[in-house]
Amino acid sequence: MSAFLEIYLVRHGETEWSASGKHTGLTDIPLTPAGEEAAGRIAERLQGLSFQAVWSSPSQRAFKTCTLAGFGSACVKLADLAEWDYGAYEGLTTKQILIERPGWRLFRDGCPSGEAAQDVGARADRIVNQLREVGGNVLVFSSAHFLRVLAARWLGLPPQDGALFVLDTASISVLGYEHDLGEPIVRRWNQR
Repeated sequence: MSAFLEIYLVRHGETEWSASGKHTGLTDIPLTPAGEEAAGRIAERLQGLSFQAVWSSPSQRAFKTCTLAGFGSACVKLADLAEWDYGAYEGLTTKQILIERPGWRLFRDGCPSGEAAQDVGARADRIVNQLREVGGNVLVFSSAHFLRVLAARWLGLPPQDGALFVLDTASISVLGYEHDLGEPIVRRWNQR
């Protein structure tokens, strides 16, 4: 364990759209039975840890994961933890988008009628500021692309560098510090 606070990031369990690669931003898709089972196993993986705060995206997939992991009663839903707004690309796979827009990259190009990386980064910055004010370990439930941007911003990287991280469903990642509060780091990433 670190002497400094740690931020545990949990990506929600599997949904029908995450399993098929569809961009799921604001569409509120439930967990699949496999997603619910994986969410329940998160409780075992976090056993013995205590958290000063538990936060979730308002999406049912994130909050249900939180609840099945045993933290629903302590959870506060924060709008800033919502997944990237994919706008016109909501419900489409990357392969489908590339047919219409060759060379498209989410973190570089954003989404028409949706968010750009800078927009998601602004939300992530507000969360990072709140995390640093808590004064203890925090457990966060959200979605892949938002959590990737959050990790980049925690490290002081531009939001576009969230592209360098990948997250599987029902994964746990941990952010923290090394020698002092001026050295934010990734302690563990994408653990399943």
